[in-house]
Amino acid sequence: MNKANVFNIQRFSIHDGPGIRTVVFLKGCPLRCLWCANPESYQGLSEIRVNKQNCIGCGACLKACSTGAVFFTENAVEINRELCDACGSCAKECYARALKYMGNSMTAEEVFREIQKDALFYKNSGGGFTLSGGEPLFQGEFCIELISICKKHDFHGAIETSGYGNPDVLLEFAQKLDLIFFDLKHMDNEMHKKYTGVPNTTILNNLSMIQDVAKEIVIRTPLVPGCNDSVENIDQTADFISTLRNVTAWELLPYHRLGEHKYAQLGKKYTLEGTKPPDENKLTELVRLAENKLNKHGVACTVNMSSRE
Repeated sequence: MNKANVFNIQRFSIHDGPGIRTVVFLKGCPLRCLWCANPESYQGLSEIRVNKQNCIGCGACLKACSTGAVFFTENAVEINRELCDACGSCAKECYARALKYMGNSMTAEEVFREIQKDALFYKNSGGGFTLSGGEPLFQGEFCIELISICKKHDFHGAIETSGYGNPDVLLEFAQKLDLIFFDLKHMDNEMHKKYTGVPNTTILNNLSMIQDVAKEIVIRTPLVPGCNDSVENIDQTADFISTLRNVTAWELLPYHRLGEHKYAQLGKKYTLEGTKPPDENKLTELVRLAENKLNKHGVACTVNMSSRE
């Protein structure tokens, strides 16, 4: 059986597809978007997240660590990332939850059993499961196995993807799933590479490839001041979307700082410190531009304030 590294299974979600949903968050992503609110999804391996405010200085984690990676400064726990082998022993012994183990290896059957717990809610609300991350394409074989199991039970299936990955895997996703949330972060190739770490050529090609196969596609664009919130970029994105089939909506996702604290907890640096959410007037202008471009093509343009981007 295929296994995946899962860092969260969120039940009763209402923002990741129709109805009440269970969202499976997978570790591993080839992109490094500067604004990412889920930095714990970057690497495919498990890791320890440190919340110093919860630390009570009991020392249980220190005793549990076999590599000497855990130490204390001013009565607060720290992790030496170079020594840590992410075995999870310290987090298991942490009574105060100052240490959290991010990533559990699970089979598709194990994840399915978690999804199945809320089958009654899916039936009554028109909900289902959504695969997120990280990047689901990063663990494609596992996702395909999980999707196949879920579809045997007629669960509505959705995925949230950057579109950067193996086109054959994405094509199989499109054939099996009911809904694909597909990110378009920047239309300029060099700017896309600057802000996400990868070019956009594969992404645009993959989106064009699945447009006649996917049942429904919803485009998402995070609006990040100074990165991709220019009128020119929104205009070019709208023009590209207008050429696609089976796209029902374009969601604009205003930048937020809700995930900023996670970077320090994971020993990472947040490079957009000081960046503020989009100005309300600017947001209104961009939404109006998107609507004027795409409403005539039958594509609804909305603002999604609940995004994890």
